[in-house]
Amino acid sequence: MSPDTRPVALVTNEIPPYRREPFRLLARVEGAEVVAWSDPGAAVPGLAVHHTSQAGAARLVASGRFRAVVCGLGGRIALPATYLAARRAGIPFVLWASLWSHPRTPAHALSLPLTRSIYRRADAVVTYGPHVSRHVERARGPRGGVFEAPQAVSADDFAEAVPEDARRDWRERAGATPDGLLALFAGRLEHEKGVYVLLDAWRRSALDGATLAFAGDGPLRGAVESAGGGVTALGPVPRDRLPALYGAADVLVLPSIRTATFTEPWGLVVNEAMHQGTPAITSDAVGAAAGGLVRDGRNGLVVAEGDAEALAARLRQLAAEPELRARLGEAARGDVSAYTPAAWVEGVRAALRHAGAGTEDCG
Repeated sequence: MSPDTRPVALVTNEIPPYRREPFRLLARVEGAEVVAWSDPGAAVPGLAVHHTSQAGAARLVASGRFRAVVCGLGGRIALPATYLAARRAGIPFVLWASLWSHPRTPAHALSLPLTRSIYRRADAVVTYGPHVSRHVERARGPRGGVFEAPQAVSADDFAEAVPEDARRDWRERAGATPDGLLALFAGRLEHEKGVYVLLDAWRRSALDGATLAFAGDGPLRGAVESAGGGVTALGPVPRDRLPALYGAADVLVLPSIRTATFTEPWGLVVNEAMHQGTPAITSDAVGAAAGGLVRDGRNGLVVAEGDAEALAARLRQLAAEPELRARLGEAARGDVSAYTPAAWVEGVRAALRHAGAGTEDCG
């Protein structure tokens, strides 16, 4: 039988900058084409992108154009419609799962039986990491077919050495002294990201000569700007300037908390900072910690979500022990090196092979 040369459909809502390289690599080795039902972003050389609606994504999958589909969890219509379209087309359906705790709103409670059914019935599931795999396996049971594709950012974008003058410029902009601790939060300034927890912890830490900088924007920007006490609001920072900011910081802090609608799936700012040898303090509600990248006492520190006093104690510890910061940072740089776009691609390919749609077993 001749090999099936049709492409693989990768159904997702958008193509953010950190997905461009892994998607391009998947297109090269598996002939993947992206079906984006929200924002396709800038063109990616070597990657075919179909920009459509959620219903349009399902129609494309049902058209017979593809040999298999990999579909993310996003979209109230896109997921169930794409699953049914794959079944109608008689092609394997691979679920790309990011959740490790199902949202707790009434609408999500209604969707839970359907989501669990898709977990069970998918031909394979590819997950963000072991924390998501455990969640999937509770619904999927002993069927197997669960593979991990680690969350990654390109080392080419974040691991290059940063000139000392660029670090110095960022420390000056943040208001940090040459020897004082510079703690950094990078991301959306929203309740679920633990912004209030971090501000509370900073006040409790009572660190002299230390600075807490917030890079990002959101509804809590006013609270950050009015905090005082060594807190600086940097505003949004362009992606190409983030490596120098991470390199200038002594520690990244991501204290996300669970809400009815949100549990941090991963937290890629952690990967970004670790590529610069900057350790992270995260809560245990952050996927990068639950999924095994951030390991307490080895390459970062982990605290219970919402525990401002515990977070304050860790900030005081790092401020007092520069040698600990250096040791954690060195391990962070080494450990994150395994989290690559190529590793993500290999996880997806393993799921496709299991489903009978990998390039080695087509036909």
